Amino acid sequence: MFPIIVEPEQLQSELSNSRLLIVDLCRESAYAKLHLPGAIHVSPLELICGIKPATGKLPDIKQLSDLFSRIGLRADHHLVAYDDEGGGWAGRFLWTLDVIDHPAHSYLNGGLTAWIAENRPVESRPNQPDSAPVTVSINRQPMVDKEYLLAHLDDPNVVIWDARSASEYNGSNMQAARGGHIPGAINLDWLDTMDRDRDLRIRSDMEDILSNLGISRDKEVITHCQTHHRSSLTYLIGKSLGYSIKAYDGSWSEWGNDPHTPIEA
Repeated sequence: MFPIIVEPEQLQSELSNSRLLIVDLCRESAYAKLHLPGAIHVSPLELICGIKPATGKLPDIKQLSDLFSRIGLRADHHLVAYDDEGGGWAGRFLWTLDVIDHPAHSYLNGGLTAWIAENRPVESRPNQPDSAPVTVSINRQPMVDKEYLLAHLDDPNVVIWDARSASEYNGSNMQAARGGHIPGAINLDWLDTMDRDRDLRIRSDMEDILSNLGISRDKEVITHCQTHHRSSLTYLIGKSLGYSIKAYDGSWSEWGNDPHTPIEA
């Protein structure tokens, strides 16, 4: 129905399509004020395991099955996700769809910010999904674990994209027991992938930016942040560009809290 990145005008033209399922990843209070027509709300907490130290790891199958049963996911659904922060939680939802092998999904470019800026229709009445039992299975292709990363640190065909801030990357802002970054990782803050002059849409020159940093389509790209929230957007960007990209859902909250993993600062 749509490409991976869908523009507001494309989505608006298909709002009445019965195959379309729009998912709002904003704060619940924001959803209560306004949201896209027909959108159902999913809390970001439903997408993470919440277990310390690596709270952002993938939830277990029961939690995922409960989520997709609640929203009534059907095999013929094309899901479009959005948020109001530039794509982190929407990206996390779409990465989760990749993990459960539901390929028909898109990100609303610019999310709610772009939609409202263009005076497109909104509503405030909450929408109740048509719930139906769903049992999911896990496809691990879109993800890697700590052991995989350790085994590929010296692999010239693998590049790590650290989507955290520069201060987290260099260790001056410590968000775990240890600060710094995974050896060899390349830092590009997720915020620097957003075009603030175009209502937080993904920057149109992302491929050039990534290539200049050494994050190229001839490599396997592994992206992470602190909890695989911010890096869900960078995963989505890489996928939209045709990169071979995976996400490390343990992220720095796992790596930086393990006293045995190597780090650089």
